[in-house]
Amino acid sequence: MTTTSPPSDGDCIRTVLAILEWIDDNDVSDAALSEAFHILMDERRRTTLEVVHTYGEALTLADVAEEVATREYDRAVTDISAETISEVYISLYHDHLPRLTDAGLLEYEQERDLVAPGSA
Repeated sequence: MTTTSPPSDGDCIRTVLAILEWIDDNDVSDAALSEAFHILMDERRRTTLEVVHTYGEALTLADVAEEVATREYDRAVTDISAETISEVYISLYHDHLPRLTDAGLLEYEQERDLVAPGSA
């Protein structure tokens, strides 16, 4: 996997302050906020959400797994082993996708293996 340089202290501070301001301006329960942060805590879930929302339409889970892998490893899909893409697919299917669909952020049609943005 590629490593990115950590955000500067200023970026982190600005981000936290913006989030706190948003929380002050919106009626958000502590439970909802905790769940949102828990979901967003995992980089693969954030990347998956970004991929699906960037395309804005239903994608096969295999296509999502390939796109997530290319972003995580910062390589073309042809330069990533089938085993690595399979690992990403399995982790999405068994761990990340259920969490994201339970939260209403994504929809998954298992019969056709399609992932789409949530309707919430």
